[in-house]
Amino acid sequence: MDPLAQYLHNLSRRQFFGRAVGTVSSALGVGALASWLGSPRAADPAGRRGALEALHFPPRCKRVIYLHMMGAPSQLDLFDHKPKLREYSGKDLRKLPEIYNDQRVTGMTSGQSSLPLVPSMFRFDRYANEQDGAFVSELYPHTGAIADKLCIVKTVHTEAINHEPGVTFMQTGSQVPGRPAFGAWLSYGLGQGNADLPAFIVMISMGFGNDQALSARLWNSGFLPSEHQGVRFRSAADPVLFLNDPQGVSRADRRRMLDAVAALNEREFERSGDQEVLARITQGEMAFRMQASVPELTDIRGEDEQTLAMYGEDVHRPGSFARNCLLARRLAERDVRFIQIYHRGWDAHGNLPREIREQCRMTDRAQAALVRDLDRRGMLDDTLVIWGGEFGRTAYCQGKFSETDYGRDHHGRCFTMWLAGGGIRRGIVHGETDEFGYNIVRDPVSVHDLHATLLRLLGIDHEKLTYRFQGRHYRLTDIAGELVPGILA
Repeated sequence: MDPLAQYLHNLSRRQFFGRAVGTVSSALGVGALASWLGSPRAADPAGRRGALEALHFPPRCKRVIYLHMMGAPSQLDLFDHKPKLREYSGKDLRKLPEIYNDQRVTGMTSGQSSLPLVPSMFRFDRYANEQDGAFVSELYPHTGAIADKLCIVKTVHTEAINHEPGVTFMQTGSQVPGRPAFGAWLSYGLGQGNADLPAFIVMISMGFGNDQALSARLWNSGFLPSEHQGVRFRSAADPVLFLNDPQGVSRADRRRMLDAVAALNEREFERSGDQEVLARITQGEMAFRMQASVPELTDIRGEDEQTLAMYGEDVHRPGSFARNCLLARRLAERDVRFIQIYHRGWDAHGNLPREIREQCRMTDRAQAALVRDLDRRGMLDDTLVIWGGEFGRTAYCQGKFSETDYGRDHHGRCFTMWLAGGGIRRGIVHGETDEFGYNIVRDPVSVHDLHATLLRLLGIDHEKLTYRFQGRHYRLTDIAGELVPGILA
């Protein structure tokens, strides 16, 4: 919708006629105005059409599954193998000025008299891929075994070094709260793929280590209409609150009530022209349909034993990472646009070896199973899977130095993410860090670059998916973002 049309659409009826020049017949009404501007909510047979009239490029994928490791996993103990650290173990990073370069560190280690380098205590194995092979930690054997399907990006970087701005930046393209989440942008731009399920669904699993705060603003719609916000599935008996009608209320009763409320909301929209009123109508209809679609979706009893065994024993526990990965595949089968899984507990400032072992036990088998499961069903080609945290971990030790009981602080200058499916090159490692895993030496990828590339895979020019708010056109990539062609198939 062009700026003038959007401006007029957001005016109330009284404001519109009050600001019009000359005498305008009240017979025009909101109906004539809507006819002139065109309805933005004409539904496709399969769901709801988005704001984009057409895609800018041929899409390589239809949907996204984003596995966010909340708290920032240590790339140096999982994917970024640095044997040189063994030689420099215990040496103060500050005495290597060409590496340290007076870089900003967090308040948790800025006061340390020394920043002792510490190698990973875990063995790394080389797994076959299209290049010379990818090094993956012994903690991730199942993930390593699918290295031929992964694009491991070792040079993602961010300006944020604390969790709240870091995860906000990764999810919304801004360190400042209030912007729409990635999934909300896709819901707005592309609409629903399934009329009976939201375009953006969120699930959370609890990890073993330090749990960082996780708030609903991370899947909010920001200044976009509220119908585009993520819907969180709970691990309780009812994945969505009020999924069941109260005792004594029939489906026919619920339908009549919903129709009556919708009629009142339609009258309110005619009076005010407020799009949030339309959003309430849309959300009410979606809630009604979800009462039938969600119980069927979350009932995994129809899955065969071979599939359940792929995901591991935890798949039988609601709310586990394994169960959420299986549900993500089921949601992808039903054409949900954006599926977000948060797995908490990666904030290992101390006792990292113990915590990361348990975190990897919870995630390794299930995330590998998700990729394999999509692949064997022919869905990996048009489903994009993303794995990573909000930043990485330092090469130096936080607190007292130990090679077997160490912690690592936040590190935004380089960290590792991996991607699979949906137009991504299979079996490659993109970019390289220095021999200490502290700086990028080749092929940097910023958060905005990553977002621009992911949107391109979905057929969207990141500069053209915008929304006008408070006099400015906003977009997911703000005023930055470059395509990363090296990771595209």
